[in-house]
This record gives sequence, C-alpha cells and structure tokens, in this order.
Amino acid sequence: MRQPDENDPELRGLVRRYVTPDRRYLKLGGGLLRRDATERGAFLRELGRDAAVITPDELTVLLEGGWRERRTAAWLIAVAGRAGFRERIGELLLASEVCCAGSAYALALAVLGTPADADLLVGYLDRYLRRPDLHYDQPAALGALLHLDAGLGTDRAARFLVPGGLWQQWIGGPPRQEHHDAADRCREAVARLRGLVAESARHCAVREG
Repeated sequence: MRQPDENDPELRGLVRRYVTPDRRYLKLGGGLLRRDATERGAFLRELGRDAAVITPDELTVLLEGGWRERRTAAWLIAVAGRAGFRERIGELLLASEVCCAGSAYALALAVLGTPADADLLVGYLDRYLRRPDLHYDQPAALGALLHLDAGLGTDRAARFLVPGGLWQQWIGGPPRQEHHDAADRCREAVARLRGLVAESARHCAVREG
C-alpha cells in the first residue's frame, strides 16, 4: 500500500469531490438517524448518486488515505454493493490502522452479505476480542456478524457469545467496556445503518448484486 500524500493532486481532488462537501465524512453513521427526515433524505440521495459515479480506481485511492477518506469510501462501496472491494475492506478492518473507519468497514461487509464477508468479520473478532485493552470496532463487527447470521441463516457469532466466551471477556476488561454489554444492541445498530444504506442505494444507478 502506498503511503497517503495529502498533497497528491488526485487525492485532494477526490476529497473535495466526495469526502468534504457539507462535511460528509462526519455525517456518515448513526448521527444520520437523528437528523430531520428531509435533510437525511437529501444527504442519502447525494450519497447514492456519488456511489454510482465514483470509479473503482478512485475508491482505491480514497482507501489509501486517512480515516476521513476511508470512512467515506467504505460507505460508497456499501451503497453501490461493490463486492470487488470485499478483500480490501477486510484487510483494512483487520489492520485497524486508523480510527473512525472500522465501523464503516464492518457495515460494508454486512451490506455485501455473503459467507465470505462473515469470514472476514470472524477473523477480526477472533483477533480483537482477545484484546480488552483495545477499544476498537469490536461492537460494530459483532453487530455486523449477527446481522449476517440473521440473513444467511447461520450462527457464526454464537461461539463468541457463550457464557465466559470472548465477548464477555472483552467487555469484562480490564478496562471494563461498560457500554457494550448487549450484543442485541450491536446488531440493532448495524441494522439501522443498513437501512440508511438501502435508502441511499435506491439512488445509485450502478448498484451491484
């Protein structure tokens, strides 16, 4: 992976086009659910239109940037259902190189919705639920896996949730993750974000899958 260069004219142009207008990168996530329906609808329409026109090469450049670029790219990938980015998204999630992007990677995998996506989430949870000292994106990844289990008719998350299992070990700390003790809430959070993606996808003319 090339190191991001903030002075790269291509990257700067893509950031101006897709990432920073109306501070998009900050609005992607649960905060959208608290916005006025008219404002949220307009935002999701624009996101869907951009997801349709951005090219794979441009998405690749954004995924080599910082957290703002990566977070935005992951949402654009989710909205357009670009399964060709599955492995790259999985690599970035597992590497956890930057803050504020991991939940977007997990959401993208939940949207792509195949056993291969579940495998990537399992790999992440196997690594990071063993690290209670790291408060990364464990809740988002678990929620995404539970969401996939529901859609695929599988039970991949079960082994993490057994009494005394890795999920309880992680929330038990130290330090204790007091706000993440309910796996169902993690699943519900992903399902709500999945609904936003679905709404945006209605405005994406190149939706895959």
